[in-house]
Amino acid sequence: METNIVINIGGMHCVNCTHTIETALSKIKGVRRASVAFANEKAMAVVDRDSVSINTLKKAIEGAGFQFLGIEGQTDHAALDENKRRLLRLHLWKFGISFTFGFALMAVGMVKTGLDAHALMLAQFMIATPVFLAISFSIFKAAFSSLRNFSLTMDVMYALGMGAAYIASVMATFGIVLSPDFMFFDTAILLAAFLTLGRYLEMRARSHTSSAIRALMDLRPKRALLLHGNEPREVPVETVVVGDTLLVRPGDAFPVDGVVVSGESYVDESMISGESFPVVKKNGDAVIAGTINKNSVFTITAIRVGSETALARIIRLVTDAQNSKPLVQKIADRAVSWFIPAVIAVAALSFILWYFAAGGSLLPALTACISVLVVACPCALGLATPTALSVGLGRAAELGILIKSGNVLESSEKISTVVFDKTGTLTVGVPEVIDILPVSGDTPELITLAASVEQYSRHPLTTAILRKAIELGQSLKKCDAFHTLEGKGVTGIIDGKETIAGSAALLVQHGISIGPDMEEASARFSTDGKIVAFIARDNALLGLIACADTLKQSSAEAIRELHAMNIDTVMMSGDNEKTAAAVARAVGIKTVYAGILPAEKAARVKDLQRLGGRVAFVGDGINDAVALAQADIGIALGAGADVALESADMALMRDDCMDVAAALQLGKAVMRRIRLNLFWAFAYNAALIPFAAGVAYPAFHVLVRPEWAGLAMAMSSVTVVLLSLGLKKFTPVVKRNTVAQPL
Repeated sequence: METNIVINIGGMHCVNCTHTIETALSKIKGVRRASVAFANEKAMAVVDRDSVSINTLKKAIEGAGFQFLGIEGQTDHAALDENKRRLLRLHLWKFGISFTFGFALMAVGMVKTGLDAHALMLAQFMIATPVFLAISFSIFKAAFSSLRNFSLTMDVMYALGMGAAYIASVMATFGIVLSPDFMFFDTAILLAAFLTLGRYLEMRARSHTSSAIRALMDLRPKRALLLHGNEPREVPVETVVVGDTLLVRPGDAFPVDGVVVSGESYVDESMISGESFPVVKKNGDAVIAGTINKNSVFTITAIRVGSETALARIIRLVTDAQNSKPLVQKIADRAVSWFIPAVIAVAALSFILWYFAAGGSLLPALTACISVLVVACPCALGLATPTALSVGLGRAAELGILIKSGNVLESSEKISTVVFDKTGTLTVGVPEVIDILPVSGDTPELITLAASVEQYSRHPLTTAILRKAIELGQSLKKCDAFHTLEGKGVTGIIDGKETIAGSAALLVQHGISIGPDMEEASARFSTDGKIVAFIARDNALLGLIACADTLKQSSAEAIRELHAMNIDTVMMSGDNEKTAAAVARAVGIKTVYAGILPAEKAARVKDLQRLGGRVAFVGDGINDAVALAQADIGIALGAGADVALESADMALMRDDCMDVAAALQLGKAVMRRIRLNLFWAFAYNAALIPFAAGVAYPAFHVLVRPEWAGLAMAMSSVTVVLLSLGLKKFTPVVKRNTVAQPL
């Protein structure tokens, strides 16, 4: 049986490290697929649970030269955070030591008078060697592990550059082939200093790329108040089982998903749904783990615990999405796999050309060779996509938008048409009484009789009429001899008189005249998409009641926003043509497919795709499963605690159509940032590699010193990560109305 395992990994220094780990994991028998995300330092392996043990995975990762930091879901994140803080402190300490000694060596090398040249060289050797070994040992160790696994990483390139600088300096110090001009001790140590600084800054910046998912993890309470009788007892949340009764105090987070048994209070659901205003919860309402009880005591019954809570599933979905690789990243990864061999070739070519151009002099040739090796930065290329995706997916989660994979963000940029289901998507999905038109003007009596005769009916309008009667404070009367006439209405005896509620055809069948005024009103209401029920008693028409499904407050605004984004909109509905047309007209949709079954919606989506468009389908994630799967992007609206991503590619936690526009805007923003990152990474390498190779020397007589090339390399990766972090401030360009709109 296959299962997904997410592994926390330490010791990755560049994107090529991901290929090394993926190769090591893929060699294990029983591992179906392996993918490593450099941005959040996690590996996701699809394994045969019966044949692959955790210990086997651990050995493969450690054998490749990396740290196995535990399985996601079984790992102490506080310990992981402390490990990262320790690494940051170590990098900072290494930078301080190497930077200090590097510049000291540079200063010693500049002393020309009063000191014996050989003694000065020996002094530099004695100062540099212990510092160099202490600071660069981990780099050479990582480079050796990479070569042993037939992988070229940044550690290999840096080890070549630093090693060449140090060995040349040692040979010059002891007069082996090279002259005293080849004193690169300061260069070797400053290269280590700037590499360490770059990794410190990059690690610190990358730690913020997953801040949204960490914020969700931090919402999970570790303790719960379990009720035994009337006495609450604090227990670890892991011990809570379905059916347990829990007490939740004001200010506490709900430890599990549950149903309110007693109490009424406001609940802050902002971190789960993105909704900024607290929501009132009372007896019978569902509550979600991690949301905050604001101002009163709740008693709840646990219905989902542990990994089955909505919060745990959201975290799992976002983590899986961050580990996914869209097409644009796969292209970048292929470019990176060829990048380092190409750079080594350019470095070798620079050495050869400079050697002959300088009349056989090794000094400029070696300087150019080392500078090319350390200035090149495949890390910037490798980080361009995953960091932007990681931040973008995290920001989406903060906005209540759950995205299944990075490919969805990539596809969202190309969407040309959004197809909406009607009922429950553009509309609330619950009919309401919109108009009451009595013949005599006695509205309460009309509603009372209608509700009384309808009380045993299963028609969708029954609930709306009963709700209106309760709202007006009317009591129902006893109805005898109740009878349903399929497709026409109902009849019954109330206070000894026959009472009818139904269509015009039913009244005609009973010989009851409707009259021209009521016929005109009925036609007008029908044109507006409302369903009309006539109420008659004792062979006389009493009036009519018009019901309709109410538009969601954001539907029309969402359609306008999509049109402003140059995206076409389409509506599909199983309702009759008049009702569907009325809803479409109210929200601003011009293309309507009415009277179609859920199974037929997928065929309509396919027709739109054949016309060359990229189609997103917005539905409830259940009845529209086939259409959601057929669309280029399936969007389940108002998924709430169920997180209905089985058929959909996105789930919008709020029942708000504006989030459809927000999701597509976020996809465009992420893709723009990825392109900017890739442009920066390619432009950086395209400009600085030739410069490091010495193409500017004929005009400006300047060769780039290797240590400054190393600093430039470090800053390139940091720049890409910082550009990605800008997505944390993304705000969709949307506006919301405040009241629901009747049709």
